[in-house]
Amino acid sequence: MRKKTALVLQYIFFLGGGIFLIWWQFHNMTPDQTAKFKYALADADYRILVPVIIFALASHISRSLRWKILLEPLGYTPSLFNTFSVTMVGYLANSFVPRLGEILKCTLLGKYEKIPVQKLIGTIVIERIFDFLCYLIFIIFTVLIQYKLVGGFVRQEIAEMVSSNSGIPLWLKAAIAIAVIIAAFLLLRFLFRKFAPATLLRRINNFIQGLREGIASIRKLKKRRLFLLHTLFIWTMYLLQIYLGFSALKDVSHLGLDAACAVLTLATLAMIVTPGGIGTFPAAVFLVLNLYNIDHSTGEAFGWLMWGTTTFIVLFFGLICLGALFFTHRKKQSTPAANTSSATII
Repeated sequence: MRKKTALVLQYIFFLGGGIFLIWWQFHNMTPDQTAKFKYALADADYRILVPVIIFALASHISRSLRWKILLEPLGYTPSLFNTFSVTMVGYLANSFVPRLGEILKCTLLGKYEKIPVQKLIGTIVIERIFDFLCYLIFIIFTVLIQYKLVGGFVRQEIAEMVSSNSGIPLWLKAAIAIAVIIAAFLLLRFLFRKFAPATLLRRINNFIQGLREGIASIRKLKKRRLFLLHTLFIWTMYLLQIYLGFSALKDVSHLGLDAACAVLTLATLAMIVTPGGIGTFPAAVFLVLNLYNIDHSTGEAFGWLMWGTTTFIVLFFGLICLGALFFTHRKKQSTPAANTSSATII
């Protein structure tokens, strides 16, 4: 009885957190942003948003399948239901606190599939490395196909968005980060040699070993082509969401794939800068569309429309997957108990 109560309270807590997140996202919008968001909603062709949502879900499913491929060399075959559900819950958490979702989805999948969390984190590191490489390739491709129009702009905006107001050069930040990592590694190495029997250090050592094993899974992939195809498919879906989304607003419906590439390049970075891309996503879209002579209000309206669609997908399906995980695994946990009781009676 206590276990069931704890599960119910846990679900209520996460559901309440999701509802709070919805309120928080819109509460943080300024009156001007709210007005532009309402304008975008009033002027949009919602029939176009249906395939946009389908493309988004297809990319999430493909990402879940790609994760399964990474886990196979480690000897684990989680269900697609679990990998997809925890992926959506992870996106839900990322809308509130950036990168929190990566830890949460590893924790949930580790719990439901009995996989060490450190190994899951290792596979996430591999995923992010590939995504980063794809992003760099995408930037280069975007600049090459329309160098005169967006080349200088992309370089300038990326430099500004990855830097802070502290005045510290980016190269110096990178050098400091590398130095800290090396110092931490040397310190841990010294501690392992000096105090190897300590329980805490053993746990840290086990965590690092599991992390290494997860990262090393890329070398043992049996479905490398399929892994790369999923990666290509994911980014293709991202691009098609923007391209098809242009048709939802009359004033930007004439824009083509070249403009979609430019929007996706900067919008992707905007999603990293703030939780869920709130504020930065529409601003990034407007800045890019301004290069194509799109009116200020129209550019921001389209940005808010796409942000609203993306946010709806994450919040709506994230909460559904959270509930599905809760009820499915609650049922599985109660089934063995029932079977045990039957066996005892027999």
